Amino acid sequence: MPVQEQALLGLCRTLLGDAPAPESSLEGYLAAIPRLNSLGDVPSGTPVLIRGDVDAKPGATIGEGDVRLRSMMATLQFGRERGWKQIIFGHIGRKPEGSLKAVAARLGELLGAPVPLLTNWYDASTKTVTEGTAKAIADAAPGSVLVLENTRAYDVERVLWKAKPADLPGLVGDLTKFANELAAKVSRIYVNEALSAGSLDASSTIVPMAMDRVALGQYVAGEFDGPMRRCLKTQLVIFSGLKTDKLDDLEAMIGRGTIRWVFTAGSLAMALKKAAAELDGQTFSLGVAEDPGHFEKPYYIERARIDQAKAMLSDARAKGIRFVLPVDFILQDGRAAEVIGPADQQFDIGPQTSALFEQKVGEFLAEKRDGTESPVVFHNGVFGMFEDPRFEEGTRRFVTQLKRMKDAGAEVYIGGGEGGTALERYGKPDWITHCFTAGGTVLNALGSQPVPYLVALRAAAKK
Repeated sequence: MPVQEQALLGLCRTLLGDAPAPESSLEGYLAAIPRLNSLGDVPSGTPVLIRGDVDAKPGATIGEGDVRLRSMMATLQFGRERGWKQIIFGHIGRKPEGSLKAVAARLGELLGAPVPLLTNWYDASTKTVTEGTAKAIADAAPGSVLVLENTRAYDVERVLWKAKPADLPGLVGDLTKFANELAAKVSRIYVNEALSAGSLDASSTIVPMAMDRVALGQYVAGEFDGPMRRCLKTQLVIFSGLKTDKLDDLEAMIGRGTIRWVFTAGSLAMALKKAAAELDGQTFSLGVAEDPGHFEKPYYIERARIDQAKAMLSDARAKGIRFVLPVDFILQDGRAAEVIGPADQQFDIGPQTSALFEQKVGEFLAEKRDGTESPVVFHNGVFGMFEDPRFEEGTRRFVTQLKRMKDAGAEVYIGGGEGGTALERYGKPDWITHCFTAGGTVLNALGSQPVPYLVALRAAAKK
């Protein structure tokens, strides 16, 4: 049944924060969304649209740069065994000119069968899926897998990225047409097997609403039902990053009531460091990070974020939650300093902070009681500009603490992104319990905002 503009308008308002979300918990969303097994009755020869985790850069051989593609294999095999015609779509990078040619080739290698890439599948001038695309799908043999070229080549895929609620009445018509075209000419059944697809792409958030049936793929469902749910019980969180909006996510995680320890670094820590000083009747300079002349820079820390940090710390102190903040910093010229001058900027934690973190990890582990459930540790981000050797030591040194905690019996999870890159660079996979392949999605799931595609899938399933 085609989706109506009014239904999509309501969903879009929710996605942009202009209307309340229908659920307040991750568990609530997951309970409402069907799993892949619910589609076991779909007959052979049926086209099934797969929102794939195709934002990958395959290397020369299988196993290089294709972890996201390999994560899709169980779902694709499930469909092939049942004779579905599976049509994978998604994006590569942010640029419209990117191509999924190498991705389609690697999927063919992984599946041991040709995976054609369908280019020019959408005509933006007529706002229709091309007849050639529809014919290619109709002519495909049962069990085939095909890939639609980069969805971000089309403006309609990206239209919600910068949209404001007031813009929606003028946008929802094209979005409705896009979703209904895919339902009419590609498939009426939709599976999300793209853990990392946390942006407001139409392929993730709009298209499900035009489908007759939707489901979470095996890998995505496994990540949410297993490791993600365990992270809801985090007791020690290590949070860092350049953007202070992570304070919102940290605040939401603390609000669940399980966190006892918080280690911080980066701009996030700077806001907390200044807030702690003010709460204690002291002062602390953030250097250029608080200079109004730098207000357009990503490292600039607004006064409102410091006030938010003060409220968070006051509440944490009352509840006995321990915040471990940096005590020294590596500045832009490589100096280690306990004070940040007006013209300075911090790029890493200093050696005293690394030693402090190691001491506090020991205290955290000492709290573990025999017979109690394993403590859960969640690590997100890196401590500095670790891609520059001058500012990598804080991150490199702390990766060994992740192994220390796991060896002591803790469950240690990394939220993907740069944290996962740091583990690859400075450690080994078995040093932790699990590393997610999608940092932003994990922060949404554990933090202050629902994952957009879960909002959409829930709405589609309830339709």
